[in-house]
Amino acid sequence: MRILLLGDYSNVHATLAEGFRALGHECVVASDGDKWKDYPRDIDLKRAFGLKGNASFLWRLMKALPAFRGYDVVQLINPIFLELKAERLAPFYHYLRRHNKKVVLGAFGMDYYWAYVNTYQRPLRYSDFNFGDTIRTDHEAELYRQEWIGTPKETLSKLIAHDCDGIVAGLYEYWATYNDVPELKDKMCFIPFPVSLPTPQGGASQRLSSDGLCLFCGISKRRSAYKGTDIMLAAARAVQEKYPDRLQLQVAEGVPFAQYQHMMDTSDAILDQLYSYTPAMNSLLAMSKGIINIGGGESENYEILGEKELRPIINVQPTFQSCFDEMENLVLHPERIPLLKQQSIAYVKKHHDYLQVAQRYLDFYHSL
Repeated sequence: MRILLLGDYSNVHATLAEGFRALGHECVVASDGDKWKDYPRDIDLKRAFGLKGNASFLWRLMKALPAFRGYDVVQLINPIFLELKAERLAPFYHYLRRHNKKVVLGAFGMDYYWAYVNTYQRPLRYSDFNFGDTIRTDHEAELYRQEWIGTPKETLSKLIAHDCDGIVAGLYEYWATYNDVPELKDKMCFIPFPVSLPTPQGGASQRLSSDGLCLFCGISKRRSAYKGTDIMLAAARAVQEKYPDRLQLQVAEGVPFAQYQHMMDTSDAILDQLYSYTPAMNSLLAMSKGIINIGGGESENYEILGEKELRPIINVQPTFQSCFDEMENLVLHPERIPLLKQQSIAYVKKHHDYLQVAQRYLDFYHSL
């Protein structure tokens, strides 16, 4: 097959492309590298600020358009698949529709349905937009609602979701959200995120030293409260203050992906995604290296994967106290750490190996 992956978040498309190529298929990734993270791509669609940057981006985009034709499948990372305003993207979507056989939409992150369904229908106990029946009113949640509901982004999101051939959800939460939209549930499927496993495996899993547990926390400043990093980091600092000789804390903010990985690799556990039911790409990459994930590991995550035995994730509820208690427990019981690290590697290998995931995508594409 010839496959075009348009846009990227958290290295999902770049990793998936590796899998497609290893399985003998032609694949092109066109993206902005997820901005400062600078993930690999074949066609660079990074957009700089200012008139010169805008002109350069538009010139490169128009020059690239002929390369966006003739594919068996075009997969979009999001309804906003190019760095353009939503009202300007519809013609590009229709161009892709006309000149390619199938178009698939990724349910991998923020879009109209994620914002609307979790605000008003609330199929999840908690999410980026609700705590039970209570609607979240923190600044980031309000901004995303204003951005996606009742706006051109809503119009575009609905257009693509209803018109495309299929929708792939990468996490249980996104699957549950789209599954709550009757007219879309029959065209969607769940496929786990792909992870390229480290070789050799297990280096980080043996890192624990006499200096105690080392926790790693990556911060995206604009989304800290929205993703719960502020609460997790505050809890970690409180545990560190209580046990200064048993806990080290590494914090990364706005660093390139390569530097981010290096900092993460020297840690025993990662703090990530307080309001998630499941580990996303950041956590999965860490787990593949034997780094423990403290974050989303609800029962629904294991159920959708069909996992009956492995339980490597330290699941936290979206509260300061839950985060503090789980981190303190890990500090006080370091004997748990080797098994959690071993299970973390086994979990990613079993459910997220990029070749296995790529094959599931190919099976879905063939079924359309």
